[in-house]
Amino acid sequence: MPHTARPLSPHLQVYRWQIQMVTSIVHRATGIALAVGSLLVVGALLALASGPESWACVTRHAGAWYGLVFLFGWTWALAYHLLNGVRHLVQDAGFGYAISQFVRNGWLVVFGSFILTAATWGVLAARGVFA
Repeated sequence: MPHTARPLSPHLQVYRWQIQMVTSIVHRATGIALAVGSLLVVGALLALASGPESWACVTRHAGAWYGLVFLFGWTWALAYHLLNGVRHLVQDAGFGYAISQFVRNGWLVVFGSFILTAATWGVLAARGVFA
């Protein structure tokens, strides 16, 4: 076979998107988001240790619309990454490898992460955290 006739390795453009593919990509993206968010949490803790003025700046930004959007997204990333990590642990134990189970569990992680995020923010709202 001539060198130019060799098949190329397929990539994202070639494959049909499936839940297995999406859960893998989103798991990696949420891991990166959690790492960045953790740096911001460390910054907030440093501001808390620096005094009331610094902490007031953090709470002002966290309470603004963009801060709440970030915190909501970070909460969802945590919920998704947690649930998908549990799914991986279950698979490491040898369960859930049938294609139907794999697809079902992928969708359970996606919907479960939204439910867990909504429940978390619902509890915060019920306790008056945003008042």
